[in-house]
Amino acid sequence: MTGMTCASCAGRVEKALAKVPGVLSASVNLATETADVGTDGSVSAAAITTAVEGAGYGVAIEEVSMAILGMTCASCVGRVEKALAKVPGVQSASVNLATETASVRVTAGTPREALVQAVATAGYEVAPEAAPTAAGTAPTPPPAQVAAHDRERRHLILAALLSLPLAVPMLGMPFDQHWALPGWWQLVLATPVQFWLGARFYRAAWKALKARAGNMDVLVALGTSAGYGLSLYHLLFTKPHHGEPPLYFEASAVIITLILMGKWLEARAKRQTTEAIRALQALRPATARVRHANGHEQEVPVASVVVGDHVVVRPGERFPVDGDVIEGRSHSDESLVSGESLPVAKEPGDRVTGGAVNAEGRLVVRTTAVGAESALARIIRLVEDAQAKKAPIQRIVDRVSAVFVPVVVVIALATLLAWGLASGDWTQAVLNAVAVLVIACPCALGLATPTAIMAGTGVAARAGILIKDAEALETTRALRTVAFDKTGTLTAGRPRVVAVEALDAGPDAVLSEAAALQSGSEHPLARAVLDAAGEAKLAVAPATGIAAIPGRGIEGRIAGRRHLLGSGRLMQEHGIRTAPLDAAAQRLAAQGRTVSWLAADTGAGFALRGLLAFGDPPRAEATEAIAALHAMGLRTVMVSGDNRGAANAIASALGIAPEDVMAEVLPGEKAEVIRGLAHEGRVAMVGDGINDAPALAAADVGFAMGSGTDVAMHAAGVTLMRPDPRLVADAIDISRRTTRKIHQNLFWAFIYNLVGIPLAAAGLLNPVVAGAAMALSSVSVVSNTLLLRRWSPRARH
Repeated sequence: MTGMTCASCAGRVEKALAKVPGVLSASVNLATETADVGTDGSVSAAAITTAVEGAGYGVAIEEVSMAILGMTCASCVGRVEKALAKVPGVQSASVNLATETASVRVTAGTPREALVQAVATAGYEVAPEAAPTAAGTAPTPPPAQVAAHDRERRHLILAALLSLPLAVPMLGMPFDQHWALPGWWQLVLATPVQFWLGARFYRAAWKALKARAGNMDVLVALGTSAGYGLSLYHLLFTKPHHGEPPLYFEASAVIITLILMGKWLEARAKRQTTEAIRALQALRPATARVRHANGHEQEVPVASVVVGDHVVVRPGERFPVDGDVIEGRSHSDESLVSGESLPVAKEPGDRVTGGAVNAEGRLVVRTTAVGAESALARIIRLVEDAQAKKAPIQRIVDRVSAVFVPVVVVIALATLLAWGLASGDWTQAVLNAVAVLVIACPCALGLATPTAIMAGTGVAARAGILIKDAEALETTRALRTVAFDKTGTLTAGRPRVVAVEALDAGPDAVLSEAAALQSGSEHPLARAVLDAAGEAKLAVAPATGIAAIPGRGIEGRIAGRRHLLGSGRLMQEHGIRTAPLDAAAQRLAAQGRTVSWLAADTGAGFALRGLLAFGDPPRAEATEAIAALHAMGLRTVMVSGDNRGAANAIASALGIAPEDVMAEVLPGEKAEVIRGLAHEGRVAMVGDGINDAPALAAADVGFAMGSGTDVAMHAAGVTLMRPDPRLVADAIDISRRTTRKIHQNLFWAFIYNLVGIPLAAAGLLNPVVAGAAMALSSVSVVSNTLLLRRWSPRARH
């Protein structure tokens, strides 16, 4: 527990726990900060947690991830979740069929063995924990998993070879050709398919029945066993007047083969949905070249690099760590990390991200983050978390899946009895019941949502869009309003010289003299002056005696003459007349520009030389971003702390309506503005993820635009890995497309069963056709999902 400081705290917690119905005893140890609670077995961990939190303290929570073996359909998911939820200490459990993993939130100290035992009791297994790999490197699949994939392929090939002689005669029947093999030959071919290659269905069905539950394997085992058993009965005990007795070995064998094929195709497709994660994991090299203090370079494992080490990166190599460039100049290809398609120039002082590719120059990088703290590791964690969590719509599917198998078994029994009693043809009754059992497919229901989320979040991550969880993904599609912070989001966040006004001298002379005074300064306005002079290729004379005048500006001597550069107040204090340029200054100020005045000593006093106006121009991509959002039917709002003139000028340039500009908003008030906009529908806030954190948290979906800082990732539902506002429209687009895929997948999953089961019960479906439909339902759902991989963002250069 957390928050306890003294003995009275322990007493308060004990009293709170004692009041929980079902708690027999409670003892709190202050030294170890643990509570020993005795119950009658009816108390959940959540109730104990609520009691502790109600007393004003906290319960330490851990998240455990486990790979689950043996799950085949959505019914399995529900069974594993229920089994885990019953373990003392479990707060919540979420199982993902597509990734075959369980994410369990437990109170600290809950033994993993208890979770493993609960999964085993439910009829499944927990895969051994994978051996740790070098941070960020692609993990090698465990040998058991590789062997399982190879075995599935071999079994499918063998099943197809054995079933083919049984299935070919079916092709001749429409042409009145009887190519059927003798009955005993059919038995020899069908038996290994049924009981060896199809043994996985019996094993899984037995485990499910032992746990008093049902799943897809129960349906397959029942259906194919009925077809095989009926055929064996006819072969042994039915004596036809001529020819062979009616046999259906081909039905049971072909059904098993088709389902094995469906499972194999499904597994291949599921692996493709995780391609984005594997691509990210493969980005970081396993080794790094560390330069020691004596200049010696040594290649070492990435895991042994520590913060502060100097790492040498040669042309064409990937950066093994996050760091700052201290030597060299080059370009960095960050397309696979941030989605930035153009190489980014790097020079001393610039930051580089592990996983990006160094282009043409040799760089020396001072390490700032390694292992789990690196940007790439955080990106991978965020994408994995998003893919592991369930979308809200999945709850409906879970409720349907919980009763699916028992309902199908009841329908199959009803079909058997209805046909048998009504027609007296029990052979046909059994075949119709078999068709009902094998057409039913809870697998597609279980795969419909998670595969779409995995594919959607994967392609989004490849484009530099990190979606925090499935709920954010589903909420983003329903947005009505997108509110933007101005500075650093819609604008570059770096002032530039936008106007130069001169009196006697020309604008170039004013700019050159201002640059001379600002040389050597790192102030943002100084950098803007120097950049403007550099772009104009002006000769800048050296200045001497440069001194800052706090709160006013700067002074110095150029060619022996004293110059002043600064605010209007500085001009007033030195008695310098600004009237000749006051009108221009007022016009520029009305546009939100910052004005600096330049004056020079003429020998008879200071005289005005001119002024420079600074502005923060819109990003080159911002106009396109706003237009894209308007085309999607969304309202765009600008929320800014700047004056009304500056905000309106930027909004007008970008195409944002004047009534949608909210200026002079203090940082603490932005969250209230967002809450006010929420009355008109779901609202998103786009900011830099640091000073806009309260507003990002207040929005239905927060978009943190920047480089994926910790603050951004925690406060926002969506993190944009580069400062390109067009990514907002791309994030909404992929959210809409992914949600559309979920709905399409669920439609197909349900329609297979809603149409197929009644047709089978009515005797209109051959069991082999039913088996093919069952196999294809899962494959079609996953294949439909894979179409998302063709998505391409607008934010491409």
